[in-house]
Amino acid sequence: MGKLIYGTPSISVEFDDRILAHLKVVMLAKLRRGESFTFSWEYKSSQGSGHSSVWLHPAIPLQFDFYGKKDPTLNRVWLEELVQLANTPAGLRIIPEPTGSEQHSEN
Repeated sequence: MGKLIYGTPSISVEFDDRILAHLKVVMLAKLRRGESFTFSWEYKSSQGSGHSSVWLHPAIPLQFDFYGKKDPTLNRVWLEELVQLANTPAGLRIIPEPTGSEQHSEN
């Protein structure tokens, strides 16, 4: 499990390192281009029900903390699907990873 830490004062949200690695690529690509967007996630059942959304902006501090020592292999198809979501009015959200897709190392 890794953490996405955002804002000042900050919020901290835990995600699996694999999910976080994919979110990092998508978020940094958009923010690097100066694009703001919404990111939404659902809470795990152990945390109760519900969901949250944040407005990501290039001027607001963003940090990714990974607990694993090895960078996860990235799934290009999943990245493309996440980028498409991030470019919609509803914004980026976590969707299931496509299976049987081409994967490669990147980071």
